[in-house]
Amino acid sequence: MKLRGLTSGAVLAAGMILAGCQTDGDGLSPLAEPPQVSNMTQIGERLKDLPPPARVVDVAVYAFPDLTGQYKESDTTTEYSRAVTQGANAFLIDALQIAGNGKWFSVVERSGLQNLLQERQIISTTNQQYSPGAQNLPPLRFAGILIEGGIVGYDTNTMTGGAGARFLGIGGDAKYRRDTITVSLRAVSVSNGQVLQSITTSKTIYSVGLQAGTFKYVALNELLEIESGVTRNEPVTVGVREAIEVAVMGLVVDGARKGVWDFADRKAGRKVIAEFIAREGYRSPLQEEQVASAGSVRIAQPVGARVASAPASAPLQDNAGTDSTNEASTRRLPVTVTPNTRFGPNNPPPA
Repeated sequence: MKLRGLTSGAVLAAGMILAGCQTDGDGLSPLAEPPQVSNMTQIGERLKDLPPPARVVDVAVYAFPDLTGQYKESDTTTEYSRAVTQGANAFLIDALQIAGNGKWFSVVERSGLQNLLQERQIISTTNQQYSPGAQNLPPLRFAGILIEGGIVGYDTNTMTGGAGARFLGIGGDAKYRRDTITVSLRAVSVSNGQVLQSITTSKTIYSVGLQAGTFKYVALNELLEIESGVTRNEPVTVGVREAIEVAVMGLVVDGARKGVWDFADRKAGRKVIAEFIAREGYRSPLQEEQVASAGSVRIAQPVGARVASAPASAPLQDNAGTDSTNEASTRRLPVTVTPNTRFGPNNPPPA
């Protein structure tokens, strides 16, 4: 009688759980959560806390595409959805704008450039017809550096495993799987097309599943079966965002180390460089001439060139050969490149 009551209680509990998945009167599930603004990641917090630069860097982002070409995996149906997000350029623009609490980069709109030009054309045409004396629109702001790159890799099942145990029909198991996302980012000078900085970052994506249950006879003709489990899948979109934020921070740190740009407070900048390298690290083999002066930290990436800033009075020319009037961008654009400059023990980078 007691065992029969136990079985009936298990069935009742399962029914209550299924009933909890039903919607209430307003059509919302009791498990539904209200929408909210995306929380900043830990990498984003560190990126926001960067010391301000000596000068703001004007940059443009045209696209940050998915170069993996992969689709979501499915064992039962054909999936036409992409494995990773197709809107990574939004994460890149957001990371650039929060760097140093918005003081590092000034991002100009390029992904929706056609819409921007069309709207400006509508305004100009309307002013010509209905307001001949109206003031013309100011020229579009241009950028001194292009931020290029994309999602270059998405490796699934790089590691899988699990463990479990069962005794007399009662037991449980745990399984996990690891994927890896790889992102590449580079800064390109608009004046001469030279790649000033390039960095590649990766982020692991973990999926974990826990399951427990019992399957045994509680009487001669009565079988008890109970199952419970939970699965935790780390969002791939969040992984792409964190990989991009690390890439932006690495771009800032390595650019300051190589002289492409600089921190307003050089002492604080050297501290940030040392902390970043100690935390993230460069794992390629070291050479003696690649030893930097950032404390006792060794930097494994070779320095190929130093970039100096153009004088404030040096005008830039567009494709038509006319001088641009964007004085602020001209003042911020690094254009003069001194090649074959190597840093070493006898020739340290600028303090």
